[in-house]
Amino acid sequence: MRPPPLLVRAVLVAALVVTTQAQTADPRLDRDAEQWVERTLKKMTLDEKIAQLLFPSINGVYVSVDSDEFDRIRHLVRDLKVGGLHVFGGSIATPSVLLNPSYSGAGAAIKGEPYEIAALLNRLQRESAVPLLTTADFEGGAAYIVNGATRLPRAMAIAATRDQNLAYQAGRITATEGRSLGVSLNFYPIVDVNNNPRNPIINIRSFGENVGLVSEMAGAYIRGVHDGGMLATAKHFPGHGDTAVDTHLGLALIEHPRARLDEVELPPFRRAIQDGVDAVMSSHIVLPALDPTPGVPATLSRPILTGLLRNEMKFEGLVFTDSMSMFAISRNFTPAQAAVMAVKAGADAVLHSPDDDAAFAGIKDAVARGEIQEAQILRSAERILRSKARLRLHMGAAVNLEELPARFGTREHEKTARTITERALTLLKDDKGRIPLRAPREASVLYLSVLDYGSGWREGAPSRRFIPELKQRWPNTTAIELTDRTTAAEFDLVRALAQQVDVVVASVFVRIASYSGRMDLSPAQISLLQFLARQDKPFVTALFGNPYAATFLPDLPAMLLTYETFDGAEAAAVRAIAGETPVTGRLPISLPGMFPFGHGLATKTMH
Repeated sequence: MRPPPLLVRAVLVAALVVTTQAQTADPRLDRDAEQWVERTLKKMTLDEKIAQLLFPSINGVYVSVDSDEFDRIRHLVRDLKVGGLHVFGGSIATPSVLLNPSYSGAGAAIKGEPYEIAALLNRLQRESAVPLLTTADFEGGAAYIVNGATRLPRAMAIAATRDQNLAYQAGRITATEGRSLGVSLNFYPIVDVNNNPRNPIINIRSFGENVGLVSEMAGAYIRGVHDGGMLATAKHFPGHGDTAVDTHLGLALIEHPRARLDEVELPPFRRAIQDGVDAVMSSHIVLPALDPTPGVPATLSRPILTGLLRNEMKFEGLVFTDSMSMFAISRNFTPAQAAVMAVKAGADAVLHSPDDDAAFAGIKDAVARGEIQEAQILRSAERILRSKARLRLHMGAAVNLEELPARFGTREHEKTARTITERALTLLKDDKGRIPLRAPREASVLYLSVLDYGSGWREGAPSRRFIPELKQRWPNTTAIELTDRTTAAEFDLVRALAQQVDVVVASVFVRIASYSGRMDLSPAQISLLQFLARQDKPFVTALFGNPYAATFLPDLPAMLLTYETFDGAEAAAVRAIAGETPVTGRLPISLPGMFPFGHGLATKTMH
């Protein structure tokens, strides 16, 4: 076959790499894009339009084209003709057994690999007659689910900096790296106002408890996402911040009156819509003030998704369901029932159904019965196609694998992540002036890694960065890990060791994790930390993850909040404790009975 002429080859190359260029996501469509949407809709059958509403999931790991898994995915893309795909990291099977804490159902999640994701998405885009709209949960940057990317702090840490430019940069970096993989829509920012200290699933994923701060930081993040060439999502509508239930595990209920929702939960969504957010994700939460139907969450509620979001708040973008595999939905409705109810409610996209073929059949039957109008399917399909055209996917949806290393996990991006992480650090207490820690290099240090529970660490292992960083500065450091499984005899040993050293440093890790529902330390762990607080020697504690853990430990003399659990946060905490970087962060929440919103002590460097 003769090679194409030079001009044709240039056009082909431009089409191939279009999604790897950092272009602003423009809400307007040019004439060619409008015509593509119109032509594509006219050619589509009803079945194809229905399929555009389905967004199955894939794992970001290697998949052979000669495998059952690839056959499954190809069926969804080529035969069912779904509208998009949601990219997870990966998972490994774990046995359901008692007494082994390293399994426990957790720990099955792993991170995906960048080249595997990009290559698989390229292959699936070629299989699809219409470009796929691809999505991911890049809540802590692309590295939240993908190895090798830039791990950015999540929303609460960003808000602790009070710097909208850093929120913007976080959004831009996330979009730049995500698009280089072939992912075009980020399910972030979370605009829930986290005003419940016992919220086991939102927590540090939110910008905080203050409506104004949440709205401002989310707006800056959205602008960054757009300038990085990606679409942004505001979630979880109409607000998930004041629940004490993880909706991965069950239905949550918010019983606030409409006036309270208008004052606290809804304003950040209104602001996000004004700021041009592209999608809104629903929550699996029952809100009687908005829909009195018993047991029907927002995801399945027409008064909420159509009455409130579409008609009252005038949102014209995409409405995504949250994952339909979460137990709040999957244990109460069949895949077909849930999909039909979501579409009837006003959702454009049914995300991560337990059975996409059943969801498709359910919607198709509902249209045939007149339960769902064809006009509604057409409107949703058009919104999805217009989103694809905004991203220029109709001009070429594949990414250039050769460009990935230059735009993914770069030193420039890492420098910004480090800045955000350092400036987020918040010093709650320092009763005896221990931070910076003025211990000589030869001091004996007892380091305690205090974990909520020992399993399920997707991002490496707790203290894997803290320990070597601490030993670099104080070589005579002994490190001990304490979990909910530590025995009474082991706690006694730690008490004895603590009385023989010069300094005690503790890191407290309390995670916010899907399907966990946990956010506490054991009584024995708390008792040990209280014992150490009474000793007359330097004692410093860094809190990783849940900042409300500070309320369990009011007597600790020095507490430093990081709001995160990844390596970068550990390294930043050690630098702050050693006096190498200043501490300037301020609470984006209040800590009941301890400190108000905005509290934070400032330190200077020692050098």
